[in-house]
Amino acid sequence: MTRPTRTLVDLATELGSRPLERAVNEADKRDLIDPETLRRELGELAGERGVPALRELLDKHTFRLSDSELEVVFRSIATTAGLPQPLTKVWVNGFEVDFFWPDIGLIVETDGLRYHRTPAAQARDRLRDQTHTAAGLTTLRFTHSQVKHNREHVRAVLQRTARALNTSQSAFPVLQAG
Repeated sequence: MTRPTRTLVDLATELGSRPLERAVNEADKRDLIDPETLRRELGELAGERGVPALRELLDKHTFRLSDSELEVVFRSIATTAGLPQPLTKVWVNGFEVDFFWPDIGLIVETDGLRYHRTPAAQARDRLRDQTHTAAGLTTLRFTHSQVKHNREHVRAVLQRTARALNTSQSAFPVLQAG
């Protein structure tokens, strides 16, 4: 059996950047290794072929954990919309959010059917949105279908919303840590 770092270095020689990112996210989700530990352990494998690709992927200024391929695709749409890198998987007002831009008070949730199809999940989503709105934040929700098949619509909505938030809000309330 190989260590997770060794496996990911080996995968980095065979996979493109998106599948490699999915592999790192999956390893983190399964508590096999976290990005900080992976960065540290790459030093022990300097000179190995897959190490440069992993180091580039794990750049501290650009790498963000994602739970799903949907979130990875959404991040690229947000980038093309001109938004800076969001915070991901952070707690805001007692809820874990998919994407958060604290400078403009924007939260985005990407809703795949796996986690958002039951009445109980939908009720939690409404409570979450209401809590954020009451705290002065704007929440946008995009469906799996929108992110995968209507990227131009998602990009346009993000651009218009960010522009409106940038011009209409100069200060935001202090957020409660989760």
